[in-house]
Amino acid sequence: MPFCLPQEVTQENVMHLQQKGLSNLSELRRVDCSALKDFDSTVLTVLLSWQKTLQANGQSLVVEHPPEKLKVLANVYGVSALLGL
Repeated sequence: MPFCLPQEVTQENVMHLQQKGLSNLSELRRVDCSALKDFDSTVLTVLLSWQKTLQANGQSLVVEHPPEKLKVLANVYGVSALLGL
């Protein structure tokens, strides 16, 4: 079962979201972004952080159903390839 991102990921809730993800590492290998509507670049920070943690454990992160805006932000910040977007 994938870890589902909420509809909103901003500076106000990103730390809580990061901790929630880290406490569910088994679900983090697949991150479902289909509900994601209201977000900024902080979502990239948390995704990259999770990926780094997973890679340290010999696993990888798969971002599922990324919205177009997420792909554009990842491209602008130069992290598209790192996140498989």
